[in-house]
Amino acid sequence: MRGVVMYTAGDVRVEEREDPKIIEPTDAIVKLSATCICGSDLWPYRGVEPVDHTLMGHEYVGVVEEIGPEVKNVRVGDFVVGSFVISDNTCEICRAGFQSKCVHAEFVHAGIGTQAERARIPYADGTLVATPGQPDPELIPALLAASDVLGTGWFAAVAAQAGPGRTVAVVGDGAVGLMAVLAAKQLGAERIIAMSRHPERQKLARYYGATDIVEERGEAGVERIKELTGGLGAHSVVEAVGTQESFMQAVGATRGGGHLGYVGVNYDVRIPGIQLFFAGIHTLGGPAPVRRFLPELIQLIWDRKIDPGKVFDLTLPLEQAAEGYKAMDERRATKVLLTL
Repeated sequence: MRGVVMYTAGDVRVEEREDPKIIEPTDAIVKLSATCICGSDLWPYRGVEPVDHTLMGHEYVGVVEEIGPEVKNVRVGDFVVGSFVISDNTCEICRAGFQSKCVHAEFVHAGIGTQAERARIPYADGTLVATPGQPDPELIPALLAASDVLGTGWFAAVAAQAGPGRTVAVVGDGAVGLMAVLAAKQLGAERIIAMSRHPERQKLARYYGATDIVEERGEAGVERIKELTGGLGAHSVVEAVGTQESFMQAVGATRGGGHLGYVGVNYDVRIPGIQLFFAGIHTLGGPAPVRRFLPELIQLIWDRKIDPGKVFDLTLPLEQAAEGYKAMDERRATKVLLTL
């Protein structure tokens, strides 16, 4: 089969990879219908995260082709959406709603790699969720978004306790930040402030429910949020970037006693303990437990109540994956969908 391999930083190739096979009785083989490139894939692409002939991709939807003898929840022929973290969905941590920290947790990239024609998914019963039927083609991008960016943005909004009567500020206008705007709207937030400098992303943020746009960054961004909230800061803040500036901006924009949900993958972010101490805020984040939210998100998409698929602004065939990485790295694309 064809699949994406990142040899070294910036060196992305599409080449022949071995077809996946059932190894464990809880495995399933999925023939992928679509996959995509994630903002977190840019960390190894830019040399921040080590990479060496790594199988790329962790977002996926497709049709189950084969199942192991112990798989009960999905059947051959089902169209499925899977989380970017493998989970059994039965351990104590999974039952508490944190499937991304399952005792069997495994990130789908590297060892599996779903920027490919097929993928072996371990713990299929706990990782995959079948859709109500075979989706119409126009629903596939939206369902693909649920595999990571929608679920991650949703978790961030939930972690920030977005809801009725609350003002939500979203730091980051990439795919996850935009999905956090969508989630905050669906959760009933009264006011949603999107922090963005890019006109096209601002337009999409407003489509998803943003009521205000703030272009300032850093301390100026914090002061602008406070101006908009009577000097208090936002009740709920989402950090969806993962840089030093963005994280401290998010901390500063959260009012005393407010909630910060952080989901931006970060490297070398240093949080001054005294600053966090005196901020007096709640914090929750990390790798999103997408599996917790998948049934609800799939149904919202199926019923056409939300359309997260609009976050894909460039579609390329799998063979042009290298161009997709380049486009996202150069910020010419927010998120790239790869067709198969």
